Amino acid sequence: MSRVDLGAVTLNTKLDGAEGAPFIVLSNSLGADLSMWDAQIETLTRKYRVLRYDTRGHGGSSIPNGPYTFEQLVADVVGLMDHYGIETADWLGLSMGAMTGAGLAITHGERFGRMVLADGRMDAPPPFRAMWDQRIAAVEAGGTEAIADGTLGTWLTEEFRDAHPQETARVRAMVAATDASGYIACCRALQGLDYFRSLGEIDTPVLYVGGSEDKGASPETMRAMADATPGARYIEIPGAAHVANINAPDAFNRILAEFLGL
Repeated sequence: MSRVDLGAVTLNTKLDGAEGAPFIVLSNSLGADLSMWDAQIETLTRKYRVLRYDTRGHGGSSIPNGPYTFEQLVADVVGLMDHYGIETADWLGLSMGAMTGAGLAITHGERFGRMVLADGRMDAPPPFRAMWDQRIAAVEAGGTEAIADGTLGTWLTEEFRDAHPQETARVRAMVAATDASGYIACCRALQGLDYFRSLGEIDTPVLYVGGSEDKGASPETMRAMADATPGARYIEIPGAAHVANINAPDAFNRILAEFLGL
């Protein structure tokens, strides 16, 4: 692990894979840290030097005063790439990480090759914003512990939770360990999400991936995003919920291998 000081924020990072290999950058979901990608590292390091980082307000990264915006989250990534001397990279992001990836593709597309955007919507209609107000109120009252069980119900199917109690407990602990103020500051970024109308500007190859049981970014939402993005495809993972890379790692990794040429 290495902490990178970007001035306004210090980000916790981790590098895996051979030096000199092409880079791929991984970006986590709200309420997660960079360990959420552990099941993908063996697959990705067949080809890549993998850069993972904790989003500001999460994991080992610092917690600047909020609220945050996606402009800030996008700038954090560009700052990290500049710090590590990464001129171009591929991208893998899930939920908030997928949203950040879309922002990068729209505003810094020349820095990116292939992009996998998983389980994340690209706009914030009124019911979506209202849901985050409720979530924020719960965290303000009881910390992230108060929303940990509900988050598991969204992230992982009941079948997975029953079959994998240890992994479920690990994921729950990751959510509950997230700093409340950092979580809330990122929730505010989600409420300002407004990338859907700009998806037609993306000219990098994009693959959207989602779970058939995802309630946070439904298959219908993911298909609409793929339709709005030039040349993009959508692949659905049967029986997976919102955090498909943990809920169905084998299927998720096969999709990565095919799209990224692993």
